[in-house]
Amino acid sequence: MNQWMEWDAQFSGKLRIDNHSAWLKNVAALLAHSGDSWFWLIGLLLVSIFFPALRQVAVLYAASILILAILVLGIKFSIKRQRPSGEWGGIYRRTDPHSFPSGHAARATLLAILGLGLGPPLWGIGLLIWAPLVSLSRVCLGLHYLSDVLAGAILGACVGLICLRIFA
Repeated sequence: MNQWMEWDAQFSGKLRIDNHSAWLKNVAALLAHSGDSWFWLIGLLLVSIFFPALRQVAVLYAASILILAILVLGIKFSIKRQRPSGEWGGIYRRTDPHSFPSGHAARATLLAILGLGLGPPLWGIGLLIWAPLVSLSRVCLGLHYLSDVLAGAILGACVGLICLRIFA
C-alpha cells in the first residue's frame, strides 16, 4: 500500500502547475472554484426563486449535493489523509485538511450525472465535459492526489445514479 501511495504522490506531483505558468494556474483556479458547493447551492437557490418551473429540479440538485457532502465528510474524517503540501487554496487547507476523497470531484461528477439524467441534453454534456476539468484542476493546484479525485468521481457517480433512481 505504501508503494502505491508513493506512486500516487509522485504522479500527482508531475501534474502540478508550477508558479511560472500564471495564466494556466488562473484557469485551473477558476475551474477549481467553479465546483465549490456554496457556489452551486446559491445558484440553485436563485434558480428556485426566479424560475419556479425549475424549482423541483433545483431542490433535487441541492439535496443531492448535501447528501453527497455528508458522505464525503464522513469518509474524509474516517480516513484522514492529509492534503499534498502547498500554498495554494488556503481556505480549503484551513477548513478541510483532509484530501480523500475529493469533494469537488465528487460534486462535479454528481452534477454531471444529474445533468445527463434530467436534461436538457446540452446541459448534461456541458457538465460531463466540465466535471473532469474541475477534478484535474484540484490535482494541478496541489490540493489533491490523483487517487482522491478518482475516488471522489466514483463516489459522485454512484450517488448521482442512486439519486436519479430514487428521486427522478
